[in-house]
Amino acid sequence: MKKIVIIYNIVVLLLATAGSAQAQINTEQVVNIGRNALYFEDYILAIQYFNQAIKAKPFLAEPYFYRSVAKVSLEDYRGAEQDAGMAIERNPFIVDAYQVRGVSRQNLGDFKGAVEDYDAGLKLMPEDKNLLLNRAVCQSALKNYDEAQRSFDRLLALDHRNDRAYIGLAQMNLARKDTTAALDNLNRGIALSKKNASAYVMRAEIVSRTSHDFEHALADMDSAILLEPRYAGYFINRAYMKYNVDDYFGAMADYDYAISLDPASQEAHFNRGLLRAEVGDNNKAISDFDFVLKNNPANFMALYNRALLHLRTGQYRHAVSDFTAILKKYPNFEAGYMARGEAKRLMGDNKGSEADMERAMAIFRRNKTHVSNFNPAEIEATAAIKKAEQRALNGPNDEPETAEEIINRFNTLLTVNESDPVKPEYANRQRGHVQNDNIEVEPMPIFSLSYYTRDNNLTGGTHFIREIDDINELRLLPGTLTLVAGESQLGEADIQRHFADIEYYNSLLAGSKRRSIDYFARGMDYLMVKNPDAALLDADAALALNPEFILAYLLRADAHYMQYQMAQARDEGRNDLLDGAPDARSQAMLRQRQDVTTLDQVMADLDQVIKLAPKNVYAHYNKGNIYMLQGDYTSAISSYSNAIQLKPDLAEAYYNRGLMYLRMGNKELGVADLSKAGELGVLPSYSILKRMTR
Repeated sequence: MKKIVIIYNIVVLLLATAGSAQAQINTEQVVNIGRNALYFEDYILAIQYFNQAIKAKPFLAEPYFYRSVAKVSLEDYRGAEQDAGMAIERNPFIVDAYQVRGVSRQNLGDFKGAVEDYDAGLKLMPEDKNLLLNRAVCQSALKNYDEAQRSFDRLLALDHRNDRAYIGLAQMNLARKDTTAALDNLNRGIALSKKNASAYVMRAEIVSRTSHDFEHALADMDSAILLEPRYAGYFINRAYMKYNVDDYFGAMADYDYAISLDPASQEAHFNRGLLRAEVGDNNKAISDFDFVLKNNPANFMALYNRALLHLRTGQYRHAVSDFTAILKKYPNFEAGYMARGEAKRLMGDNKGSEADMERAMAIFRRNKTHVSNFNPAEIEATAAIKKAEQRALNGPNDEPETAEEIINRFNTLLTVNESDPVKPEYANRQRGHVQNDNIEVEPMPIFSLSYYTRDNNLTGGTHFIREIDDINELRLLPGTLTLVAGESQLGEADIQRHFADIEYYNSLLAGSKRRSIDYFARGMDYLMVKNPDAALLDADAALALNPEFILAYLLRADAHYMQYQMAQARDEGRNDLLDGAPDARSQAMLRQRQDVTTLDQVMADLDQVIKLAPKNVYAHYNKGNIYMLQGDYTSAISSYSNAIQLKPDLAEAYYNRGLMYLRMGNKELGVADLSKAGELGVLPSYSILKRMTR
């Protein structure tokens, strides 16, 4: 079930409420521009303006408050909670700061903290309807039903036509298992306003579960989808309704569309797999269960269904593997031994088949039965239904996620189909609710030497180190050197200029007087035209003449890394061709050893840079990326932390460290880092935050 967000048009509401601080005209102007950006839903741009104001006047409450509004609009609830708290510390009389922090805590599952904020806000503004509604919902979530009822009653006394109050009451009735009262309140709420999708979804769920009136439930789901046509969960719910009125084609279409909206949805893949199996599309059903198990190996129901399908389709080796995993969890499952035994017999493994059949018979004799009466699928299904119902009543944050669950959820973000027609828009779009964009989760790239800047369009920041500034001041290179994260696409004129520079340095270095700077300059030109082998030779020559030439070590690291990238690209292109070759495995192992050696060479040069310049923040950051490629996430986190300590506003380091924390199952630290990265202008942070905290 979709999480209900209890905040409505908060930007418009809040713009008029916080008093203007007495600040110098430049700070006040920056805050006002940020407020205008908020009004036009330019949340990312607004955050950058508020960052400037906070940097200039960190004692002001307003910039923190408005930045919290932008973050809550982007569903960065942890960041919004912190900013609202900073605003309250500076000015405890901004009523809406309590509301923003309360909403953030509510969405994070901290209902007690949210109630405290709503209480504080109501002391300042006793008749605020939003505060009363939100407090009532949180009190209900805490099972303080009498207090919640009093809050609802007070709200309805102020506004007897408040449709959201009736929907909140319905939610509380459901928690108290009073479906009759819940339906009555939902009907009242919908009669007052037909624009709340959640009300239709709740009513559809109640009537389908209690009276099995799937026709009316289907009509309610149609209404919800008309209101919110981009939410995949509604299509999954509607597919279930269609299935129950025997509209299999319509159900399949809804599952397909849900997956197009949210390619990482395990629920959609699982349910589509069940439907495909029922209509006999077995191989496609197996593909859906493969997807679910790849991202959540602990999903027993997917494993059980796949085992049966493997047996049905004659994939006996896979069936044996699946049933072995099932029997490991349920060692007294007689029918499981019989099924595995049958698969082994059909594979020609008569000895193994007889052993499994004997184990099954032993369990029958022990239980004094002749027919299997133990069904682990039923046990798992009952537990899953109970857990789902509990979460529907108490919210998704009722039980903290385990590290394994966090890792599994993060892994689902890494498996979005690259052929999905909805491509990332971050390169082109910075406005609006960017957290809803479907992005491919990739770490920020390494910083490399370049003549071409790639400024951050949001912050305007460029990246320099002292050695680069020194060499640029001397004007010894054909262009202005800089550091960039990622590659720049060169035009034909740029490429021709680099080839001309190479010819110039060829003639210059042919003379008797050879300088390390000239080898470095030619190496940079070779790097720009994607000739890392030649760039390496020039870096070696520069270092032979000047062993403490820090930029030459960076050039050599960049060249080795480019070799690694090129090898990866070549391998991706020829894997299919080599799969059937007799020496494919040995070739793959050789390439893997070469990749390891190349990354070790990159690391050695970065270590040398740090030895000569311990405060070189980008060498520490790049080490983090190399550790990441090597699978050493703990060391990667340490390197990113070193970079952040040296440069606390290095957004890329926060982003990558956040990804590493999530990969290791530490949601709290991962979310904190992604929130900071988003604040500093890394837009993909918000999409990941939304999908990891929903």
